[in-house]
Amino acid sequence: MKPLDHLEHLDKHLVDELAQVARETVRDELREQTRKQRRKAALYAASGALALYAGAALALAVGLALALGLPDWAAALITAVILGVLAYVLRGMARPHRPSPEHAAGMASGGDGARQTAAGAVGGAPYPPVPPAPAGGTAAPGSVPPRPTRAPDVPHRGV
Repeated sequence: MKPLDHLEHLDKHLVDELAQVARETVRDELREQTRKQRRKAALYAASGALALYAGAALALAVGLALALGLPDWAAALITAVILGVLAYVLRGMARPHRPSPEHAAGMASGGDGARQTAAGAVGGAPYPPVPPAPAGGTAAPGSVPPRPTRAPDVPHRGV
């Protein structure tokens, strides 16, 4: 038996104990973060529900105001059209936009790219915008290189 064999056992025991303490600390921290996130999610849900009721009350108020001078069915129809248009505009604002050729040319020439057509603002486009190439000629990871304007010169071998 070597004189330091008992220290190896103590070191292994100490490492195991430290690992257990670290696991418990991480577990406690994750529990705390989860509890905070659940509370935040519940507050967002309550806020959304209250906003829905506020929107319904506003739509009712608009409908009742219109009903003062119009038949009830016309006031309800106008209110529904207003809500439909608002929903369509908000949906268009939430969708990612693909830059138009004019927009891409403006970005390439150093424009701010803040201009947008009315159709792009409302309808949106199904593709996200293409980021400009970084300075220095290096492409971003995962980006697609530009398509060549002409076919490459390839020597042909005689058969």
